Amino acid sequence: MNRFEGKVALVTGAGSPRGIGRATALALAREGAKVTITDIVADNVQRVISELQEISQAIGEVADVRNKDQMVQVVKRTTEVFGGLDILVNVAGLTRPTLFLDISEAEYDLVLDVNLKGTFFSTQAAVPAMLERGGGAIVSLSSVSGQRGGGVFGTSAYSAAKAGIMGLTKALSRELTPRGIRVNCVAPSMVDTDIAGDLLTPERKVELAKGTLVGRLAAVEDVANCILFLASDESAYLTGVTLDINGGMHMH
Repeated sequence: MNRFEGKVALVTGAGSPRGIGRATALALAREGAKVTITDIVADNVQRVISELQEISQAIGEVADVRNKDQMVQVVKRTTEVFGGLDILVNVAGLTRPTLFLDISEAEYDLVLDVNLKGTFFSTQAAVPAMLERGGGAIVSLSSVSGQRGGGVFGTSAYSAAKAGIMGLTKALSRELTPRGIRVNCVAPSMVDTDIAGDLLTPERKVELAKGTLVGRLAAVEDVANCILFLASDESAYLTGVTLDINGGMHMH
């Protein structure tokens, strides 16, 4: 399919070798989109850009989603190179396993700022360019942790940030959908990525898979496919939605 032919997409947090952002950027490129990616690690940005440029036109920027000025510059370069912006995918995030009473202010700020403030500022930076194109689609990465209060690797600060993304999605949908921009988010359960570091051992993967009805952890492609659905015209009547991607782990 070429659902994104003629479209320009920005994907934040797309540098991780096994991450959702990289998988989403590659999937968008394969379906015809011109893609800008961001990450905070320069080598990772360059590596993913090399992959993307074998498929479609792509540029990469080293940028911190917590810094609105940096994200404004990312959007500015995107519009200069590609002529506009149609799709924003907010993926940049991190988690920490620290228990509530042990979370320092610095760790709280880090988790909330990267996940929630980063989504907020990246969206603020992108929306004016999307409005100039007459509309578009925004998809943000929440988590089942924000629905069920953690329970795996993401504890209270992470759950609060991801729940905040769901609330932000609804609020932005009310403001922006009448202006032509649909806003949705996805809430995956445990995905087989590197976000949990050494904690996601092979034994732990088997244990977590038993908590799903489909009997396995999510792959990055499972999440990317749902993100592309929400970014495409196939979901033209969906806005303010949190799409669960959890293999039956959590029903509500």
